[in-house]
Amino acid sequence: MAALTHGHPTGALTGGVLAVLILALTDGASLREALAAAKLILRVEPGHEETLRAIELADSGLPHEEAIARLRQGWIAEEALAISIYCALVARNFKQGVILAVNHDGDSDSTGAIVGNLLGTMHGVKAIPAEWLEPLELRDVITELAEDLYAFKDWEIGEYSDNDELNQRIWRKYPGF
Repeated sequence: MAALTHGHPTGALTGGVLAVLILALTDGASLREALAAAKLILRVEPGHEETLRAIELADSGLPHEEAIARLRQGWIAEEALAISIYCALVARNFKQGVILAVNHDGDSDSTGAIVGNLLGTMHGVKAIPAEWLEPLELRDVITELAEDLYAFKDWEIGEYSDNDELNQRIWRKYPGF
């Protein structure tokens, strides 16, 4: 999908890295283990150098202000991903990680969203502060979609599936799927 929305190869590569991270985290890997897996896959892709350099810089161990300043402002894909990874690595909890990711002079809504994905996958919805969830519009719809995305890999659907009832239910829920 990122290749469709971002013309530069780095946009597609960072989208792939994030997908690998999320999948590895849902499978129970730690963030460092997920990063190691993503780097192995990334290294074989042409034009991976910018993305690899950025995510390796994210694991610098520098103080917050200095680390985020080195990672730049997040206006391009590899910077936004690197800032988000840094914030997820150093965060004591979900709230601190998101606050850290959105308090910089750059594309803070993107970095906040990305770190929210990482920390949410790592710690679950219970880690999100209740005061952030209560006013959330369409919370039930978002929850249902998130649960479906998590369960999707176990759905036995499609033209070769014997489960017609599940196929029809998913088709009605997600037309064109």
